[in-house]
Amino acid sequence: MPITEILQKNADFYPNDVALTEINPQFEDTRRMTWREYALIETGKSDVYKREITWSEFNKMSNRFANLLLTRGIKKGDKVAILMMNCLEWLPIYFGVLKTGAVAVPLNFRYTAEEIKYCLKKADAQVLVFGPEFTGRVEEIFDRTPEVRIWMYCGEDCPTFADSFDQLITYCSTKSPKIKITDDDDGAIYYSSGTTGFPKAILHAHRSLMHACMVEQNHHSQTKDDVFLCIPPLYHTGAKMHWFGSFLVGGRAVLLRGVKPEWIIKVASEEKCSIVWLLVPWAQDILDAIESGKIDLNEYDLSAWRLMHIGAQPVPPALIKRWKEVFPNHQYDTNYGLSESIGPGCVHLGVENIHKVGAIGVPGYGWQVKIVDGDKNEVKQGDVGELAVKGPGVMNCYYKDEAATNEVLKDGWLFTGDMAMQDPDGFIYLVDRKKDVIISGGENIYPVQIEDFLRAHPKIKDVAVIGLPDKRLGEITCAIIEAKEGAAITEEEAAEFCLDLPRYKRPRKYIFAEVPRNPTGKIEKPLLRKKYSTEHLVAMQNGITE
Repeated sequence: MPITEILQKNADFYPNDVALTEINPQFEDTRRMTWREYALIETGKSDVYKREITWSEFNKMSNRFANLLLTRGIKKGDKVAILMMNCLEWLPIYFGVLKTGAVAVPLNFRYTAEEIKYCLKKADAQVLVFGPEFTGRVEEIFDRTPEVRIWMYCGEDCPTFADSFDQLITYCSTKSPKIKITDDDDGAIYYSSGTTGFPKAILHAHRSLMHACMVEQNHHSQTKDDVFLCIPPLYHTGAKMHWFGSFLVGGRAVLLRGVKPEWIIKVASEEKCSIVWLLVPWAQDILDAIESGKIDLNEYDLSAWRLMHIGAQPVPPALIKRWKEVFPNHQYDTNYGLSESIGPGCVHLGVENIHKVGAIGVPGYGWQVKIVDGDKNEVKQGDVGELAVKGPGVMNCYYKDEAATNEVLKDGWLFTGDMAMQDPDGFIYLVDRKKDVIISGGENIYPVQIEDFLRAHPKIKDVAVIGLPDKRLGEITCAIIEAKEGAAITEEEAAEFCLDLPRYKRPRKYIFAEVPRNPTGKIEKPLLRKKYSTEHLVAMQNGITE
């Protein structure tokens, strides 16, 4: 069944239960709003600490927006883009799009004006719904983007070139538009992270969205009483698809607008959150704040918190060891996935397998997995190869990019571009991205292994390992190291620590700088390679390096 039917079911079964809570920690001293105040008075109000809506109001707002789109001529298969920060309106807008049979197109809030323009054109978007944070960027392109015929603004102080979402939905029916939607109909386009180039438009059917709900609930056993703390951006599959497990059973979600460690702990305590999904940097920051005394856990009630899980990037085993020392009663899981496989869960560790921390796990609910060589033949157990996955959550295609689609989709299998190996117990370990492998003197070096090793150093907060050009070896290994706050680490200390690595894996160059990550926690290696490869080449030409 299409995912929109779950929203209707929740509204029917739990009409007066809170569905979504939005927390704005920067406005802690301002008033809280009940769902009635929010729904009837100040839709889009931005300077409020806490806002809530019930399942009934969630469904009604989605129906209103769906009916608004229909009055504007939007029909089944049209594309509606969403460019908003996490907020209470985000998910009702998303589901309103789906209820029309149109395709939702969430956009990355970090996109520049030109990237927004590119993505709107790529997706054939006819509508853009945007928030106040993006007015300037949208103003730069709205008269140069003929594909978009409706510009809709959600928030206060609507710009003159856009229609006001807040005003217009007031006049629209709260009844379901009753558009027939099947599992095979197109549901959403998600853009890839763009870590290997410009983002690709990933088209998913409603079947994929529904499968994400079932996978997440199967893996983490959400009940109606669970409260999911959602911190990552909703435009990305990771955050939304983890929430889908709670959505399936009518559980409440808390949308936290901010990532400071003290905010996460405070809100988890205040809202009695039971499930928290983190990115690696956020988990590190929480532990650092606790260990430094900035956060005193005695001041909070975290007794409801039962599960902490991490995804979106390789998880250092040393980090989970630290976490379990501080939070021994937490269940832990790690989730592997791609936007092309409707986000997390095609491989997952499982809360019962914490003894295998370091692995990404076993095939997820409803998924098949294999590891193959360059000719797409399965490798022997223990050998490194490319990870491929197959299941109901695989994308339809890269929209309007047949060549790229054919490169990664073959006979229903999605070839991920991630290098992995399987141990004798059947657990899969992520080795690295195929394109990130460093070939030095004929040896294949997998940066993730070195990064995990270096993150165990007590002074190191984060690490990125890249290859730099070398006349003799082809490439050499370079470690970009970000020290913990208040700590200082020298090249000599780092090199001495790495003596326990095999000689060919030891970095030959160390750079001490911030490690940039995108909003979903992935290290921005193309950025690092561009910056430091250029500097390294100049130094080589000047005879400064080997």
